[in-house]
Amino acid sequence: MANREVLRPATRGEGGRRPDEARDATRSAPGLDFAVLFDRSESDPRNAYERIYAAVRRIPGGRVATYGQIATLAGLDGHARQVGYALHNLPDRSDVPWHRVINARGEVSLRSGGDSHELQRMLLKAEGVKFSKDGRVALTKYRWDED
Repeated sequence: MANREVLRPATRGEGGRRPDEARDATRSAPGLDFAVLFDRSESDPRNAYERIYAAVRRIPGGRVATYGQIATLAGLDGHARQVGYALHNLPDRSDVPWHRVINARGEVSLRSGGDSHELQRMLLKAEGVKFSKDGRVALTKYRWDED
């Protein structure tokens, strides 16, 4: 039970409800217990990031995966942006091959700052991934299929 935490009713300033309002909300939602235990292993963003990093580590050199594909493999179906956030937060000198993750159009996504998108293109080219004249990767050829 060490990885579990109890959610407490909101106090004024936390969602704007007073404790008695939180109790009333519990009464009006039969079967919903706001003091339920949640398993941190599934709700903790750090754990989600680790699942994302594990999925990205499985992409072989010379192949790419999309943000959505990695989200699905990490058990976060429909949360492609979370993959982007996780890769953005990688520690320096990480062994995660972040450069193998591209968008669903087969493009390297531009970053708000810096030139890491150019580095990403360079790293992919060094692994043998080819880009079309319009800057896209042919997903039919280079997309990694786990099967």
